[in-house]
Amino acid sequence: MIVKTLSMLMLLSANLFGAELEAIDPLVRVVDLNVGEEQEITLSDGSTATVKLLALEEHRDPIRLAVRSSDLKLLVNGEEVHLRGGSYLLPLPVGEVKIDCPVTKGLNSNGTPAFWGLKKDARFRLWPAESPLIRPGTMIYPVKQDWLATRTWFDNEPVDGGNTVIKKIYYHSGLDIGASEGLVEVIAATDGLVVQRGEEILEGHADGKPTAARADVVYLLDGRGWYYRYSHLKEIDPAIQTGNVIKMGTRIGVAGKEGASGGWSHLHFEIKSEQPSGEWGTQAGYAIMREICIRDEGLEIIANARPAHFIVAGQETELDGTRSWSAAGDLNYEWQFDDGSVERSARFAKVYPQPGFFTETLKVTDAAGNVDYDFASVVVLDPNDMEHYPPSLNANFHPSQNLKIGDEITFKVRGFRMEGGEEHWDFGDGSPAQTTASPGNSEPHDPDGYAEIKHTYDKPGDYIVTVKRTSKDGYPATTRLHVAIGE
Repeated sequence: MIVKTLSMLMLLSANLFGAELEAIDPLVRVVDLNVGEEQEITLSDGSTATVKLLALEEHRDPIRLAVRSSDLKLLVNGEEVHLRGGSYLLPLPVGEVKIDCPVTKGLNSNGTPAFWGLKKDARFRLWPAESPLIRPGTMIYPVKQDWLATRTWFDNEPVDGGNTVIKKIYYHSGLDIGASEGLVEVIAATDGLVVQRGEEILEGHADGKPTAARADVVYLLDGRGWYYRYSHLKEIDPAIQTGNVIKMGTRIGVAGKEGASGGWSHLHFEIKSEQPSGEWGTQAGYAIMREICIRDEGLEIIANARPAHFIVAGQETELDGTRSWSAAGDLNYEWQFDDGSVERSARFAKVYPQPGFFTETLKVTDAAGNVDYDFASVVVLDPNDMEHYPPSLNANFHPSQNLKIGDEITFKVRGFRMEGGEEHWDFGDGSPAQTTASPGNSEPHDPDGYAEIKHTYDKPGDYIVTVKRTSKDGYPATTRLHVAIGE
C-alpha cells in the first residue's frame, strides 16, 4: 500500500510549487483489498489498523445490470464488521477508526475503470474515529449556493439518462452540482496551483496526469497533491491562468452546460488522487462536502432522499430517507408523493403503474423543530419501450442563499426528450399557477434551452416549488425545488 507521509508531501510540495503552497497531509488513508486479503494501515495520527476483506456481494438492477449498492464483510482490528457500499453513505465508526467503501470491482465491468484506478475487489478509506474527514480550513464548497439547492449527482451513482437505455453505465465519478446557468459563481475549493485553463495545460501536468485539454475545464493542484476538476463552465475568470497559485474562495468562473454536460446546467467537481494501485482515481467527495457544508453553513438538519430510482412500470421501489441527519437526534419522516398520497415512515415501498419521471418529496423534522426537504427521482420505463428513457425535466433557481421576503428569484426549467406540452409551475405559496415552454428536445448546448420565470415570496417559510409537464404521448414528468425564505 502507498501512503504519503507528511515529509513526502513536503518534498512533493517543494518540487511542484516552490514555497507558494503549504503541504497538507491528508487525513484519509486508502487501501485496496481482494477478498481474503489483509493489510495493516498507518492512520494519519500514527495509530495502526488492520483490515481484512472477508466477503463482497454487489447488487445490480435487472434492467441495465448497474451496481446500485454492495454489502461487505470485514475484520477491522479483529472485529467483524458489515459495511454497506454505494452512494450517499458516510464512514462507519468501528472502535478507534471509521471506514467506508467508495468503490467495488463491479463498476469496472460495465463502467469506466480509469475513473477509479481500482485493480482489486474493493477500496476502503480510513480515518481515526474522532478525526474530521478533511482538515478544517483547507476546503470549502465550490459553488456559491446552498447545499443540494438543485438536482445533484454524487459519487458512483449510476446515471440513468440520455435518450437510449444502454448497458454501459456511467457511474458518476465526481459531484455534479446543479446550478442555474450563467448565474451561479464557481469558486476554488482549496488553495491551489492552476495547472489547466481550457486547452492550456501547465508543463509537467499533462501526460500521465488527470488533466485533459477542453475549453470548459479548469484543474487545480493543492498541497495534498490532489487534482481538482471544474467542468462545464460557461465562463472562466480571466484571472485564472496556468502557473498562478490562487487562494481558496477565488472566483474560477460561472456554472453552465458547456462540454459533455448532457445539456443540463451544473458544475462537475471532481477530486483525483493517487490510489494504492499507483494510478490516479476519484477521491469520493459526498461525505467530505457534507461535512464542509455542516461546518460552514451551520446546518443542523439534512434530509436525504437519495439515490435515484430506476424501474419499469408496474414494479415497486423502496423510498429510503434513513440517510437523513439531525444534530438534535431523532427524526420524523413524511413522504409526499406525486399521486397525492402521504406516508410517515423512513422507508416505504411504492408501486409505479405508469411510465414517466417522478419526483417524490421527503420532509424530515427533528426534536428541536428544525425542518428540511429533499427529493427522490424515480425514472419509470415503459414496458413496451425498454430502449428509451421517458421525458424528464431539470429545474433550478438563483439565488438560493439568505433569501428574504420580496427578493426576486430566477427559476429555470428544461425538458428532455419532451415533445409537446408546457411546464406548469406551482410556487407553493398559493399564488396563481404559471406556465413556460422550454424547447423540450433541443440541442444540448442550445443557449435558449432553459425557459426562465421569476417569482417573489411575501411571507417567510419553506416552499416546495412543483414543475409538471406531460408530453404529447402522455408521459408525465415532475420535478421539485425547496426554497427557504427568511424574514
